Amino acid sequence: MVCLGIDTSNYTTSAALYFSQENTIIQAKKLLPVKSGEKGLRQSDAVFHHTAQLHSVIRHIFKNEIRPDCICASSAPCMQEGSYMPCFLVGTNTAESISTVCGVPFCTTSHQHGHIVAALYSCGRLDLLEKPFIAFHLSGGTTQALLVEPDSKELMKCTVVAQSLDLKAGQAVDRVGLMLGLDFPCGPMLDKFAQNSDAEYKIRTYMKDGNCSLSGIENQCRKMIENGAKKEDVARYCIDSICASLEKMIEYLLEKYGELPLVFSGGVMSNTIIREKIGSRFPAHFASAEFSCDNAAGVAIIGYLKNKQ
Repeated sequence: MVCLGIDTSNYTTSAALYFSQENTIIQAKKLLPVKSGEKGLRQSDAVFHHTAQLHSVIRHIFKNEIRPDCICASSAPCMQEGSYMPCFLVGTNTAESISTVCGVPFCTTSHQHGHIVAALYSCGRLDLLEKPFIAFHLSGGTTQALLVEPDSKELMKCTVVAQSLDLKAGQAVDRVGLMLGLDFPCGPMLDKFAQNSDAEYKIRTYMKDGNCSLSGIENQCRKMIENGAKKEDVARYCIDSICASLEKMIEYLLEKYGELPLVFSGGVMSNTIIREKIGSRFPAHFASAEFSCDNAAGVAIIGYLKNKQ
């Protein structure tokens, strides 16, 4: 089977084809344009940009007269009741239109489910869908740990077992990056800055029942900048602070749920320093960079798994 996946998040227009026999992915993505100095997009602007560029992203992956056998689109940020963002309407409407014209099955999933499955595919562990594991998703919109269990209808049931109580990890990265004069999204450049710092910090974390508070990172980094700290050291403090909170979350969950497999996805988990620190301490599975940030690969795989005979 060949399944087309479409994901229209608040950051990226994505499309992917999953070829089940070869277990291979062809994908294309395009960031939504954000003006310099701005923190993100309004939903109305995101809808407009997805509408303007989705056709070109889809065209990029269709070569040699490929015809999909099924189509899947992310329709909401997550499977929780009330989870909704207008930007996903662009993807679902386009996917359903294509399925009607092609006469092939259409289904939906969540953006979060897509991240998890893309991460599992990336690290060669799709088999974990058949057993419980803990999935961490750290991005601009989400900083959560999920207990993932098999589900006959949606492939997996995700229960939030820990999260940020205020600022999300990706928000902290972008806000600090903007303070330093970087363009949104700031993750890749902040990573480079942090790698060029030799500073070491004793990080104080704020935790409650496995949940973390990250709002202090923004305030502390602002003070550092006002006091003349080097950009590289400010970036390093930001990244080390996020990592320290993540480590505390992991310790809490492993003690509570036992030695379950750990899977990491989301744009923040592309950070070099965080991956090295977490990977050196815990038995962790990481999505590669291309499958860690927003993408439609996991959505395409979910479409195949829901429609295979």
